Amino acid sequence: MLLFKKAFHAGLVSGAVRLTFRAWDKPHVRAGGRYRCHPIGVLEVDRVSTIRVHDIPEADARLAGFASRDELIAYMNAGPRGAALDPGREVFRVELHHGGDGDRVAAALEPPTADELAAIRSRLARFDREHAWTLRTLRLIERHPHVAASKLAAELGRETQPFKIDVRKLKKLGLTQSFEVGYELSPRGRVVVASYQRRSGRAATRPLR
Repeated sequence: MLLFKKAFHAGLVSGAVRLTFRAWDKPHVRAGGRYRCHPIGVLEVDRVSTIRVHDIPEADARLAGFASRDELIAYMNAGPRGAALDPGREVFRVELHHGGDGDRVAAALEPPTADELAAIRSRLARFDREHAWTLRTLRLIERHPHVAASKLAAELGRETQPFKIDVRKLKKLGLTQSFEVGYELSPRGRVVVASYQRRSGRAATRPLR
């Protein structure tokens, strides 16, 4: 997996973002490798090299999705290490491009047609044959976006791994999107959930702890 914040997703899919700089102790990716990037699909790495922070050019900063080199460095300094990078430190320069799964991502962003909605609901009904879980799961994600899977599973009285497997089934239908932490309903998923008649008097939403 290669993680990017949501602000970079559109640029990665369009090709406007083709570089990333990482202050890793050792390379986490290799040239030619394919890495999942939720929720946009797959990223393919073209080249991995190193460069000193003070040598990063303005053009590279823009290809990494930043307005300037100073903005890129400020972003890197605000990372999980909690300390500013030494200007002479070497960081990894990763050239990459979006490598697929774009059709499913694009579909998730579009509302379903009437025929597609009927097909999705039919598929969900098949998932629910042994026990009803699909709508409960979708509504839980709708109420609690970006909450860890373990907490969502516990809310339903389920084990984490089976819960995550089921959410992947919903993702394959274009109904959910995965993030570094937790999930969201996709635009398509919101339409599908809204198509079900909600029960009146449903309990008020409460935060997950």
